[in-house]
Amino acid sequence: MTRDVLLGGVRIAYRDSGASCALPEEGDVPVVLVHGMGGDGYTWDRFARKLVRAGRRVIIPDLRGHGRSAHTESYLFEEFGADVLRLVDHLGVTSADLVGHSLGGYAVSCIAQERSELVRRLVMEECPLPLRSGDEQQTLTRRFPSVPELWHATSSVVRHPRAVLAFDRTMTRTALEQFRKPNPEWWDRLADITAPTLVLRGGPGGMVDPVKLAVLRESIQDCTVADFTCGHSIHRDRYREFKHTVLPFLNQPVLDGRADLPA
Repeated sequence: MTRDVLLGGVRIAYRDSGASCALPEEGDVPVVLVHGMGGDGYTWDRFARKLVRAGRRVIIPDLRGHGRSAHTESYLFEEFGADVLRLVDHLGVTSADLVGHSLGGYAVSCIAQERSELVRRLVMEECPLPLRSGDEQQTLTRRFPSVPELWHATSSVVRHPRAVLAFDRTMTRTALEQFRKPNPEWWDRLADITAPTLVLRGGPGGMVDPVKLAVLRESIQDCTVADFTCGHSIHRDRYREFKHTVLPFLNQPVLDGRADLPA
């Protein structure tokens, strides 16, 4: 059932599976699934069902300007993360695993920077990394969408017409403007992320720059990168591989703030 709540003056729609049946050692740590730009929370349904069957509580918001959430006058990237953080606080959650795709990946990264004690585990799927300096602007502005990216956008209309129709297209220009501006503060704050972090990178058609990804990996104290052969939407186009990579990561216990990784 979809609910909505007024948070910071913005009506945010969300679904919450309710109290989990997690094992005692896991505790009641929900998984928050955050979709990308142009989509809505229903993109996570298949993975959410798997998590719920495994006993996890799942919280799925629609970002502002998407799905059943309100359209607004402002669509700054940081505001998407702030909305999700307000929702988590509203629900009384004190520890959570955060999983975000694309814009959602950026949103959950902002939460992990702002409230590191809240985030037990962090997954960033195909998050386009912001510019680090003005020297990169010229490269980005000359880049046009690839054929796989265009196919993804086109097929989304067929697969998820509800999300496409609900999407506030006025945010597109704002998003492009933000992608073209350096964001050194975001890069400086990566060191504030203390949660074990898993970054998922697609192959041809993906949007994660490998040079900036290497910097991100060195900046976060506990960061693992997993490469896939598909494009931007790994959880949609390579669901089985996505599941087999993300589920074990979410299920690993965290000891002394770090993952208890196998030898």
